[in-house]
Amino acid sequence: MKIIIINGPNLNLLGKREPEVYGQTSFESYFTDLEKVFPQIELSYYQSNVEGELINKLHEVGFSYDGVILNSGGYTHTAVALADAVAAITTPVVEVHISNVFAREEYRHVSLISKHCVGSISGFGLKSYELALNSFV
Repeated sequence: MKIIIINGPNLNLLGKREPEVYGQTSFESYFTDLEKVFPQIELSYYQSNVEGELINKLHEVGFSYDGVILNSGGYTHTAVALADAVAAITTPVVEVHISNVFAREEYRHVSLISKHCVGSISGFGLKSYELALNSFV
């Protein structure tokens, strides 16, 4: 089984950025832990702060991978083109957010991407990724 985790803008700063919201662990460190917990999955990771690069990656993997876990960060609420890319691919996508977006600013309560995903997980910190991986297993 091949699954990719795709993280959007500012998620390269995990462990440094707003640790009270996002925790103190870098994603790279957490990814190593995920690989140990899910040795049966061929797991890869991609991060970009650029919407077009995220779209290109979805196009690249969206017809050959078994699953995509997408944390599109702030693009969740603003990026029509990214939502269109999720809709265009055949690989199932699970939307993930580290924080509980419904406990935050009102504009974060709307996801343009959710309706194109098989599910959405938010509010469980980095464990949200593990929950998403379990949904594919």
